[in-house]
Amino acid sequence: MSAIRVGVIFGGRSGEHEVSVQSARSIIASLDPNRYEVVPIGIDKTGRWHVGEGARRTLTTGSSFVLEDGEENQSNSNVPDASAQDTAVVPRDAVHGVDVFVPALHGSYGEDGTIQGMLEMLDVPYVGAGVLASAVGMDKTFMKRLFSVAGLPQVKYTFFTQKRYEHEAKAIKAEIESTFGYPCFVKPANMGSSVGISKVKNEDMLDSAIKLALRYDNKVIVEEGLDVREVEVGVLGNDNPESSIAGEIVPSNEFYDYRAKYVDGESALIIPAPLSDATMDEVRRMAVAAYQAVECTGLARVDFFIEKNTDRVILNEINTMPGFTRYSMYPKLWEASGVSYQELIDRLISLALQRHEEKRRIVTEFTLE
Repeated sequence: MSAIRVGVIFGGRSGEHEVSVQSARSIIASLDPNRYEVVPIGIDKTGRWHVGEGARRTLTTGSSFVLEDGEENQSNSNVPDASAQDTAVVPRDAVHGVDVFVPALHGSYGEDGTIQGMLEMLDVPYVGAGVLASAVGMDKTFMKRLFSVAGLPQVKYTFFTQKRYEHEAKAIKAEIESTFGYPCFVKPANMGSSVGISKVKNEDMLDSAIKLALRYDNKVIVEEGLDVREVEVGVLGNDNPESSIAGEIVPSNEFYDYRAKYVDGESALIIPAPLSDATMDEVRRMAVAAYQAVECTGLARVDFFIEKNTDRVILNEINTMPGFTRYSMYPKLWEASGVSYQELIDRLISLALQRHEEKRRIVTEFTLE
Protein backbone atom coordinates (compact mmCIF):
# COMPACT_ATOMS: atom_id res chain seq x y z
CA MET A 1 0.00 0.00 0.00
CA SER A 2 1.44 3.37 -1.02
CA ALA A 3 1.85 6.12 1.54
CA ILE A 4 -0.92 8.71 1.90
CA ARG A 5 0.31 12.14 0.78
CA VAL A 6 -0.67 14.63 3.48
CA GLY A 7 -0.46 18.33 2.73
CA VAL A 8 -0.02 20.22 6.01
CA ILE A 9 -0.92 23.88 5.48
CA PHE A 10 0.39 26.39 8.02
CA GLY A 11 1.14 30.05 8.64
CA GLY A 12 -1.37 32.32 6.98
CA ARG A 13 -2.51 35.93 6.97
CA SER A 14 -3.56 35.99 10.59
CA GLY A 15 -2.59 37.27 13.99
CA GLU A 16 -2.26 33.59 14.89
CA HIS A 17 0.41 32.89 12.24
CA GLU A 18 3.08 31.85 14.77
CA VAL A 19 0.68 29.57 16.66
CA SER A 20 -0.13 27.84 13.36
CA VAL A 21 3.57 27.18 12.68
CA GLN A 22 3.88 25.54 16.10
CA SER A 23 0.85 23.33 15.46
CA ALA A 24 2.11 22.24 12.04
CA ARG A 25 5.56 21.44 13.40
CA SER A 26 4.08 19.06 15.97
CA ILE A 27 1.68 17.43 13.50
CA ILE A 28 4.39 16.76 10.91
CA ALA A 29 6.78 15.36 13.50
CA SER A 30 4.12 12.88 14.61
CA LEU A 31 2.99 11.57 11.20
CA ASP A 32 4.20 7.99 10.75
CA PRO A 33 6.63 8.04 7.77
CA ASN A 34 5.66 4.44 6.99
CA ARG A 35 2.05 5.51 6.41
CA TYR A 36 2.27 9.12 5.29
CA GLU A 37 4.30 11.25 2.94
CA VAL A 38 4.30 14.82 4.22
CA VAL A 39 4.02 17.84 1.93
CA PRO A 40 4.61 20.99 4.03
CA ILE A 41 2.75 23.98 2.59
CA GLY A 42 3.44 27.38 4.10
CA ILE A 43 1.46 30.57 3.65
CA ASP A 44 3.40 33.71 4.52
CA LYS A 45 1.93 36.84 6.09
CA THR A 46 1.29 38.41 2.68
CA GLY A 47 -0.79 35.42 1.58
CA ARG A 48 1.75 33.79 -0.76
CA TRP A 49 2.01 30.00 -0.70
CA HIS A 50 5.34 28.16 -0.45
CA VAL A 51 6.11 24.51 -1.10
CA GLY A 52 9.56 23.03 -0.70
CA GLU A 53 12.61 23.98 1.30
CA GLY A 54 11.31 27.45 2.14
CA ALA A 55 8.34 25.90 3.95
CA ARG A 56 10.46 23.21 5.61
CA ARG A 57 13.01 25.73 6.86
CA THR A 58 10.29 27.85 8.45
CA LEU A 59 9.08 24.79 10.34
CA THR A 60 12.52 23.79 11.59
CA THR A 61 13.96 27.23 12.39
CA GLY A 62 10.94 29.49 12.78
CA SER A 63 12.48 31.90 10.27
CA SER A 64 10.46 33.86 7.72
CA PHE A 65 9.58 32.25 4.41
CA VAL A 66 12.49 32.58 1.97
CA LEU A 67 12.44 30.84 -1.39
CA GLU A 68 15.36 28.83 -2.62
CA ASP A 69 16.70 29.73 -6.05
CA GLY A 70 14.27 28.39 -8.64
CA GLU A 71 11.69 27.25 -6.09
CA GLU A 72 9.16 29.87 -7.11
CA ASN A 73 9.49 29.02 -10.79
CA GLN A 74 8.92 25.34 -10.06
CA SER A 75 5.84 26.04 -7.96
CA ASN A 76 4.30 28.76 -10.10
CA SER A 77 5.30 27.84 -13.61
CA ASN A 78 1.94 28.78 -15.12
CA VAL A 79 1.31 32.07 -13.29
CA PRO A 80 2.95 35.49 -13.34
CA ASP A 81 5.88 36.24 -11.04
CA ALA A 82 4.44 35.95 -7.52
CA SER A 83 7.08 38.28 -6.09
CA ALA A 84 5.58 41.15 -8.09
CA GLN A 85 2.06 40.58 -6.79
CA ASP A 86 0.22 41.58 -3.65
CA THR A 87 -2.39 38.85 -4.08
CA ALA A 88 -2.07 35.23 -3.00
CA VAL A 89 -0.80 32.74 -5.54
CA VAL A 90 -1.39 29.05 -4.90
CA PRO A 91 1.48 26.96 -6.30
CA ARG A 92 0.51 24.00 -8.46
CA ASP A 93 2.79 21.80 -6.32
CA ALA A 94 0.65 22.60 -3.27
CA VAL A 95 -2.32 20.64 -4.58
CA HIS A 96 -0.98 18.21 -7.16
CA GLY A 97 -0.98 14.60 -5.96
CA VAL A 98 -1.98 15.38 -2.36
CA ASP A 99 -4.46 12.84 -0.94
CA VAL A 100 -5.67 14.80 2.08
CA PHE A 101 -4.99 18.24 3.53
CA VAL A 102 -4.51 19.27 7.15
CA PRO A 103 -5.22 23.02 7.33
CA ALA A 104 -3.33 23.67 10.57
CA LEU A 105 -4.35 27.31 10.33
CA HIS A 106 -5.76 29.42 13.13
CA GLY A 107 -7.71 32.63 12.75
CA SER A 108 -8.55 34.61 9.64
CA TYR A 109 -8.10 33.07 6.17
CA GLY A 110 -7.65 29.62 7.63
CA GLU A 111 -10.16 28.80 10.32
CA ASP A 112 -12.97 30.96 8.99
CA GLY A 113 -14.20 28.90 6.03
CA THR A 114 -12.14 30.62 3.34
CA ILE A 115 -9.53 27.92 2.78
CA GLN A 116 -12.18 25.27 3.39
CA GLY A 117 -14.13 26.76 0.48
CA MET A 118 -11.06 26.59 -1.74
CA LEU A 119 -10.49 22.94 -0.83
CA GLU A 120 -14.17 22.19 -1.51
CA MET A 121 -13.83 23.75 -4.97
CA LEU A 122 -10.78 21.58 -5.59
CA ASP A 123 -12.84 18.54 -4.45
CA VAL A 124 -10.13 17.25 -2.11
CA PRO A 125 -10.40 15.78 1.40
CA TYR A 126 -9.35 17.96 4.33
CA VAL A 127 -9.26 17.65 8.10
CA GLY A 128 -11.69 19.60 10.22
CA ALA A 129 -14.90 21.54 9.92
CA GLY A 130 -16.49 22.47 6.61
CA VAL A 131 -17.21 25.94 5.25
CA LEU A 132 -20.36 26.62 7.29
CA ALA A 133 -19.12 25.44 10.68
CA SER A 134 -15.74 27.11 10.17
CA ALA A 135 -17.31 30.47 9.30
CA VAL A 136 -19.84 30.34 12.12
CA GLY A 137 -17.26 29.10 14.61
CA MET A 138 -14.98 32.00 13.72
CA ASP A 139 -17.58 34.75 14.02
CA LYS A 140 -18.51 34.88 17.70
CA THR A 141 -21.76 36.77 17.05
CA PHE A 142 -23.20 34.17 14.67
CA MET A 143 -21.86 31.36 16.84
CA LYS A 144 -23.72 32.75 19.83
CA ARG A 145 -26.94 33.10 17.85
CA LEU A 146 -26.88 29.40 16.96
CA PHE A 147 -26.03 28.46 20.53
CA SER A 148 -29.03 30.51 21.65
CA VAL A 149 -31.32 28.71 19.19
CA ALA A 150 -30.04 25.40 20.61
CA GLY A 151 -30.96 26.57 24.11
CA LEU A 152 -27.38 26.60 25.41
CA PRO A 153 -26.63 28.99 28.32
CA GLN A 154 -24.26 31.90 27.62
CA VAL A 155 -23.05 35.15 29.19
CA LYS A 156 -24.79 38.40 28.27
CA TYR A 157 -23.21 40.13 25.28
CA THR A 158 -23.54 42.85 22.70
CA PHE A 159 -21.71 43.62 19.47
CA PHE A 160 -21.20 46.42 16.97
CA THR A 161 -19.28 47.26 13.79
CA GLN A 162 -16.47 49.76 13.36
CA LYS A 163 -18.71 52.03 11.28
CA ARG A 164 -21.39 52.05 13.96
CA TYR A 165 -18.82 52.85 16.65
CA GLU A 166 -17.49 55.77 14.62
CA HIS A 167 -20.97 57.36 14.63
CA GLU A 168 -22.52 56.05 17.86
CA ALA A 169 -19.69 55.58 20.34
CA LYS A 170 -21.53 57.30 23.18
CA ALA A 171 -24.69 55.22 22.69
CA ILE A 172 -22.69 51.98 22.47
CA LYS A 173 -20.84 52.70 25.71
CA ALA A 174 -24.14 53.47 27.42
CA GLU A 175 -25.57 50.18 26.11
CA ILE A 176 -22.62 48.24 27.50
CA GLU A 177 -22.94 49.85 30.91
CA SER A 178 -26.70 49.33 31.09
CA THR A 179 -26.59 45.72 29.82
CA PHE A 180 -23.93 44.31 32.14
CA GLY A 181 -21.50 47.02 33.29
CA TYR A 182 -17.99 46.26 34.52
CA PRO A 183 -15.92 44.19 34.42
CA CYS A 184 -16.50 43.12 30.85
CA PHE A 185 -14.42 41.60 28.06
CA VAL A 186 -13.91 43.35 24.71
CA LYS A 187 -12.94 41.08 21.82
CA PRO A 188 -12.55 41.10 18.04
CA ALA A 189 -15.55 39.14 16.75
CA ASN A 190 -13.36 37.12 14.36
CA MET A 191 -10.13 36.14 16.09
CA GLY A 192 -8.75 33.43 18.32
CA SER A 193 -5.83 32.73 20.67
CA SER A 194 -7.00 35.69 22.78
CA VAL A 195 -5.52 38.14 20.27
CA GLY A 196 -6.90 41.66 20.79
CA ILE A 197 -8.86 40.84 23.95
CA SER A 198 -9.03 43.19 26.93
CA LYS A 199 -10.56 42.91 30.36
CA VAL A 200 -12.23 46.27 31.02
CA LYS A 201 -12.74 47.25 34.65
CA ASN A 202 -14.13 50.76 34.23
CA GLU A 203 -15.32 53.33 31.72
CA ASP A 204 -11.86 54.86 31.31
CA MET A 205 -10.50 51.59 29.89
CA LEU A 206 -13.34 50.96 27.46
CA ASP A 207 -12.39 53.18 24.52
CA SER A 208 -8.79 51.91 24.28
CA ALA A 209 -9.98 48.30 24.53
CA ILE A 210 -12.42 48.81 21.67
CA LYS A 211 -9.73 50.45 19.54
CA LEU A 212 -7.42 47.50 20.19
CA ALA A 213 -10.11 45.00 19.15
CA LEU A 214 -10.82 47.01 15.99
CA ARG A 215 -7.18 46.59 14.92
CA TYR A 216 -7.95 42.92 14.29
CA ASP A 217 -11.53 42.99 13.02
CA ASN A 218 -14.19 45.46 11.94
CA LYS A 219 -16.70 43.95 14.36
CA VAL A 220 -16.37 43.86 18.14
CA ILE A 221 -18.15 41.73 20.71
CA VAL A 222 -18.42 42.72 24.38
CA GLU A 223 -19.29 40.15 27.04
CA GLU A 224 -20.13 40.44 30.71
CA GLY A 225 -17.32 39.52 33.07
CA LEU A 226 -18.19 36.96 35.73
CA ASP A 227 -16.16 35.31 38.47
CA VAL A 228 -15.56 31.96 36.78
CA ARG A 229 -13.33 28.97 36.29
CA GLU A 230 -12.34 28.15 32.69
CA VAL A 231 -12.95 24.59 31.48
CA GLU A 232 -12.40 23.06 28.04
CA VAL A 233 -13.58 19.86 26.33
CA GLY A 234 -12.36 18.22 23.12
CA VAL A 235 -14.85 16.87 20.58
CA LEU A 236 -13.95 14.41 17.82
CA GLY A 237 -16.03 12.89 15.02
CA ASN A 238 -18.42 13.52 12.16
CA ASP A 239 -22.03 12.35 12.51
CA ASN A 240 -21.52 10.68 15.91
CA PRO A 241 -19.06 12.91 17.78
CA GLU A 242 -17.43 11.97 21.06
CA SER A 243 -16.30 14.26 23.86
CA SER A 244 -13.12 14.02 25.89
CA ILE A 245 -12.92 14.50 29.61
CA ALA A 246 -12.78 18.16 30.63
CA GLY A 247 -9.68 20.08 31.62
CA GLU A 248 -9.37 23.28 33.61
CA ILE A 249 -7.11 26.23 32.85
CA VAL A 250 -5.62 28.25 35.69
CA PRO A 251 -4.15 31.27 33.88
CA SER A 252 -0.88 32.88 34.91
CA ASN A 253 -2.39 36.31 34.25
CA GLU A 254 -5.67 37.83 35.37
CA PHE A 255 -7.37 36.04 32.50
CA TYR A 256 -6.24 33.55 29.82
CA ASP A 257 -4.80 36.08 27.37
CA TYR A 258 -2.22 35.55 24.60
CA ARG A 259 0.72 36.01 26.97
CA ALA A 260 -0.69 33.50 29.44
CA LYS A 261 -1.27 31.00 26.61
CA TYR A 262 1.94 31.24 24.60
CA VAL A 263 4.56 33.43 26.26
CA ASP A 264 4.79 33.01 30.03
CA GLY A 265 4.42 29.23 30.00
CA GLU A 266 3.19 29.38 33.58
CA SER A 267 -0.54 28.74 33.14
CA ALA A 268 -1.62 25.44 34.68
CA LEU A 269 -3.63 22.86 32.76
CA ILE A 270 -5.44 20.54 35.16
CA ILE A 271 -6.63 17.31 33.51
CA PRO A 272 -9.11 16.05 34.46
CA ALA A 273 -10.74 19.20 35.75
CA PRO A 274 -11.71 18.97 39.44
CA LEU A 275 -15.46 18.83 38.81
CA SER A 276 -18.25 16.81 40.33
CA ASP A 277 -19.40 13.82 38.28
CA ALA A 278 -22.62 15.65 37.44
CA THR A 279 -20.80 18.77 36.22
CA MET A 280 -18.30 16.71 34.21
CA ASP A 281 -21.19 14.92 32.51
CA GLU A 282 -22.92 18.24 31.85
CA VAL A 283 -19.95 19.94 30.16
CA ARG A 284 -19.29 16.86 28.02
CA ARG A 285 -22.93 16.69 26.96
CA MET A 286 -23.06 20.40 26.27
CA ALA A 287 -19.82 20.24 24.27
CA VAL A 288 -21.37 17.76 21.84
CA ALA A 289 -24.54 19.87 21.67
CA ALA A 290 -22.52 22.98 20.78
CA TYR A 291 -20.55 20.99 18.18
CA GLN A 292 -23.76 19.81 16.55
CA ALA A 293 -25.41 23.24 16.78
CA VAL A 294 -22.87 24.62 14.27
CA GLU A 295 -22.79 21.33 12.28
CA CYS A 296 -19.11 20.80 13.00
CA THR A 297 -17.11 17.81 11.73
CA GLY A 298 -13.64 16.48 12.43
CA LEU A 299 -12.63 18.23 15.60
CA ALA A 300 -13.25 21.19 17.89
CA ARG A 301 -12.45 22.40 21.34
CA VAL A 302 -15.44 23.73 23.28
CA ASP A 303 -14.78 26.21 26.07
CA PHE A 304 -16.89 26.76 29.18
CA PHE A 305 -17.16 28.95 32.23
CA ILE A 306 -18.08 27.50 35.61
CA GLU A 307 -19.44 30.30 37.77
CA LYS A 308 -17.61 30.08 41.08
CA ASN A 309 -20.41 31.00 43.47
CA THR A 310 -23.10 28.84 41.83
CA ASP A 311 -21.26 26.11 39.83
CA ARG A 312 -23.46 27.13 36.90
CA VAL A 313 -22.13 25.84 33.55
CA ILE A 314 -21.97 28.55 30.87
CA LEU A 315 -20.94 27.89 27.26
CA ASN A 316 -18.23 30.27 26.08
CA GLU A 317 -17.25 29.36 22.51
CA ILE A 318 -16.22 26.67 20.03
CA ASN A 319 -12.81 26.58 18.35
CA THR A 320 -12.96 24.55 15.12
CA MET A 321 -9.17 24.34 14.67
CA PRO A 322 -7.68 24.45 18.18
CA GLY A 323 -3.98 24.67 18.90
CA PHE A 324 -2.41 21.34 18.05
CA THR A 325 1.05 21.20 19.57
CA ARG A 326 1.79 18.27 21.85
CA TYR A 327 1.31 20.66 24.76
CA SER A 328 -1.95 22.19 23.56
CA MET A 329 -5.12 21.53 25.52
CA TYR A 330 -6.98 19.68 22.77
CA PRO A 331 -4.52 16.79 22.24
CA LYS A 332 -3.76 16.64 25.96
CA LEU A 333 -7.46 16.20 26.72
CA TRP A 334 -7.66 13.29 24.29
CA GLU A 335 -4.45 11.76 25.60
CA ALA A 336 -6.00 11.77 29.08
CA SER A 337 -9.10 10.19 27.52
CA GLY A 338 -7.07 7.31 26.06
CA VAL A 339 -6.26 8.60 22.55
CA SER A 340 -2.56 9.28 21.89
CA TYR A 341 -1.38 12.26 19.84
CA GLN A 342 -0.42 10.07 16.88
CA GLU A 343 -3.67 8.10 17.04
CA LEU A 344 -5.61 11.38 17.18
CA ILE A 345 -4.02 12.56 13.94
CA ASP A 346 -4.70 9.17 12.31
CA ARG A 347 -8.36 9.40 13.30
CA LEU A 348 -8.69 12.95 12.00
CA ILE A 349 -7.27 11.94 8.62
CA SER A 350 -9.62 8.95 8.48
CA LEU A 351 -12.59 11.19 9.32
CA ALA A 352 -11.58 13.60 6.54
CA LEU A 353 -11.34 10.82 3.97
CA GLN A 354 -14.64 9.33 5.14
CA ARG A 355 -16.50 12.66 4.92
CA HIS A 356 -15.10 13.35 1.45
CA GLU A 357 -16.15 9.93 0.20
CA GLU A 358 -19.68 10.46 1.54
CA LYS A 359 -19.94 13.87 -0.13
CA ARG A 360 -18.84 12.45 -3.46
CA ARG A 361 -21.94 10.26 -3.50
CA ILE A 362 -24.10 13.37 -3.76
CA VAL A 363 -25.48 13.96 -7.24
CA THR A 364 -24.48 17.37 -8.65
CA GLU A 365 -26.40 17.17 -11.92
CA PHE A 366 -30.14 17.30 -12.42
CA THR A 367 -32.06 15.91 -15.35
CA LEU A 368 -35.80 15.66 -15.83
CA GLU A 369 -37.02 12.10 -16.11
